[in-house]
Amino acid sequence: MEENLNFLEVKNYTEAEVRELSPLALAYIGDACFEILVRSEILDVRKNPNKLHRESIRFVRAKSQRELFEKIEENLTEEEIKIFKRGRNAKSHTVPKNADPIDYRIATGVEALFGYLYLLKRYNRIREIFKEMIR
Repeated sequence: MEENLNFLEVKNYTEAEVRELSPLALAYIGDACFEILVRSEILDVRKNPNKLHRESIRFVRAKSQRELFEKIEENLTEEEIKIFKRGRNAKSHTVPKNADPIDYRIATGVEALFGYLYLLKRYNRIREIFKEMIR
């Protein structure tokens, strides 16, 4: 699976460099990572782009990410829980009007975790977590 993601590889970050990034920066890149995983998962030639978009929203909205997180929480490592909590506890100045603030904070934590793993090129772990989420 690793070789299939080569075109998405980022520059080489050390673990120290990634840890120095703000949790919201991790969530920013993690949001994109999570979105591409969802879009790849739901892709179907029989669906038009509008239908695909509506289906992807079911996964990427804050409430859905909270529900998906509950499926994987107990299987995360100590390190992954720490990263999730950094993201969850980050002070975001905006919450979308349709989102519950608690759901939004949890979603930010999930995205921070995906961003952290992505920047450290832990692609197999990303896939493992994502598959568990959508199971």
